[in-house]
Amino acid sequence: MTRQLILGAVFRALGAFPSGWRYPGAHNDPLRDPAILRRTARTAEAAKFDYLFFGEWLATGADLEFRDPDLLARIDPLSAVSYLAGVTKRIGLIATANTGYYDLFTLARQTASIDRLSAGRAGINLVTGADPRAAANHGRDPLGGAEPRYDEADEYLRALRLLWDSWEDDAFLRDRASGRLIDPELLHRTDAAGAHIRVSGPLTAPRPVQGHPPIVHAGGSSRARRLAGELADVFIVAVSSIDDAAAVRAETTARAVAAGRTDGGPRVVTPILPVVAETTAEAQAVYDELLRLVPLADDQAAQAPDFPPNRTIRALSGIVGVPLGTPPLDDEVPLRVARRFAEGGQRLLEAVQTRTGRRIGGEHPVTYRQLLAAHTVPAAAVVGSGIEVADHLEAWFGSGAVDGFNILPPFLSGQFEAFTSLVVPELQRRGLFRTEYDGTTLRDHLGLARPENLHVADVARRTA
Repeated sequence: MTRQLILGAVFRALGAFPSGWRYPGAHNDPLRDPAILRRTARTAEAAKFDYLFFGEWLATGADLEFRDPDLLARIDPLSAVSYLAGVTKRIGLIATANTGYYDLFTLARQTASIDRLSAGRAGINLVTGADPRAAANHGRDPLGGAEPRYDEADEYLRALRLLWDSWEDDAFLRDRASGRLIDPELLHRTDAAGAHIRVSGPLTAPRPVQGHPPIVHAGGSSRARRLAGELADVFIVAVSSIDDAAAVRAETTARAVAAGRTDGGPRVVTPILPVVAETTAEAQAVYDELLRLVPLADDQAAQAPDFPPNRTIRALSGIVGVPLGTPPLDDEVPLRVARRFAEGGQRLLEAVQTRTGRRIGGEHPVTYRQLLAAHTVPAAAVVGSGIEVADHLEAWFGSGAVDGFNILPPFLSGQFEAFTSLVVPELQRRGLFRTEYDGTTLRDHLGLARPENLHVADVARRTA
């Protein structure tokens, strides 16, 4: 059977592009998020996506209006996947939880329950991020440096799996004649006690349908790669090139082998922001409009106290390495100025030219607005027709560097539906993506085996 790529849909109600909510026809009302949630889930399932992915942010503030408006107010991830368990039938549902703030026993119970309610389609993305506002919201001091946070996450993840395994699969005898409902020998305490985690168990929920809902981890640090290699089923990592992705895979695979894993290590997935249309020119026009809609320093929004300081011509001068003065944002960038750009400016210019079709000195020239907007939104955008975006995905997947992609639509629902109607059929035509679901669980979709019960395995090892 041909190896199939992984496709996850990242749900951001107001879009993954900061100006996406301003695009004509885009969803822009957080009070109507449930409707766009249902629509996105059904669209993703009809396209046979592996999963819907819900990130998390545990604090808010007016500054997010410009930087990432989707984070201002959003539906809780665990609530979202619980709701979608009854709205969808086959697609996987992955929620995010921060190990520093989510009670271990409660999260184990919630995820085991969601896996039962969804018939084995739950996954959990465990993160370790530290934010002073989030800490204050939870009545805690800010979490420490990366090492102690990851030490805690390591203990947390190991204890989480032991809690899921509290009940063996056949612990429920249900013997009416004898009156025995359970076999107490098949119920296990966790009794995990470490420097950061302490929990007794057993869990007050049956073992999940999948045994262990897939563990996802997202991060780019060496410590993140270590955790993913040793313990995660899926590793989401942003990389700038195929070579970088290959290096990440090599490191996580080596760490998996060193940890005694025999499954080859985690699936490697990278995020991508596709801007898709029927033709290249139409896709470039959509991206060009998204750039135009990014609030910059000459807009009224610049007067807001939380307006980002990197959205000024002065900030752009530092990036391109050339004093630009104070030209109007919509002025054309002269060739004589562009030729003096440093390496950072040349990369920025290349990105704008590739994604918008504009050229220095061309019929559709590059303006300072496009350069500045592209600098303030450093998204991994791929702009083009359905065939061109599929070519990009196939090149990365075919290299063996990644197993799949987390799709970040710039706005909903138009751009996500463009992806599912233009890119997915092309991937299916090439034999790279399924046309129907083969299995019923998220582990089935990802090609992951159902794990053995850790308590049973421990008894077997001690007996041997």
